[in-house]
Amino acid sequence: MEHLDLVADQRSLLNQGVRGVDRQEELREFLRSRRARLRPEDAGLTRSSGFSGRRRVPGLRREELAQLAGVSIDYYVRLEQGRAGQASPEVLDAVAKALQLDAFERAHLYALVRGEDVPPSGEHRQEIRPGVRALLDALENVPAYVVGRRLEILAWNELARILIADFPALSHRERNLARLTFLDPSAQQRYIRWQEKAEDTVAFVRLDAGRHPDDPELAQLIEELSSQSEDFRRMWSEHDVRDITHGPKPLYHPLVGVLQVSFETLQLPDEPDQAVVVYLPEPGTSAAADLRLLAAEYTAS
Repeated sequence: MEHLDLVADQRSLLNQGVRGVDRQEELREFLRSRRARLRPEDAGLTRSSGFSGRRRVPGLRREELAQLAGVSIDYYVRLEQGRAGQASPEVLDAVAKALQLDAFERAHLYALVRGEDVPPSGEHRQEIRPGVRALLDALENVPAYVVGRRLEILAWNELARILIADFPALSHRERNLARLTFLDPSAQQRYIRWQEKAEDTVAFVRLDAGRHPDDPELAQLIEELSSQSEDFRRMWSEHDVRDITHGPKPLYHPLVGVLQVSFETLQLPDEPDQAVVVYLPEPGTSAAADLRLLAAEYTAS
């Protein structure tokens, strides 16, 4: 039954095909999922405040959320169903506070309700400046790559090719972090914390879908991953949104074993959809020496 529910959720979200993500349906499911994760006591509701301790489904009821946000139950129902029009920032802030949304979830809510002026995908060409390519080449002893919209890999240096994927051997379509994470059989060996990596990837794809709901290539990516990866379907159904820009990310390579590295994401100021991702050796480990060994070994060969 769980598998059927996930497939149904996938279809309801992705039946839009090349038209993109259905913002109204996504808003409804996102708000429902955020309500479901909150217990009444988490929100400060007690029996004395009028809620019943017995309920058939977990989480806050709509009327409880409306009470916490200071809006009418009728208005909140219309908001959750995508029928409230352009809700004011004050209302959205109140709902976000009641749902205890973090910064990424709040931004996702704003994008779904108020929308954004996003150019169609066909008008959005992802090109790399020569200076950025030169920067990657200058980083000889650490892996680095440029990631763009839809988690597409746009450029890379030699150590990224050695450790992450043999990008020159992949098609343009295959050069995608989400596809590599879920569809490449070697990913679970490459990423020591694969589960964490996969969850963060899904959360970012959903965040990207809220920002760019009319991007047909993004909708196709979500549909492809949903149809081919049970792990992706399960994680997608959680409705989590976040963008993790730094932290530990140990990698594995058969020549040197586990590399204790962390990553940093450097946003390109004139290209808001592009960022340089750099993996740095953890102090006090052999990672720096191992990276130099890999660079020398593959250069010699």
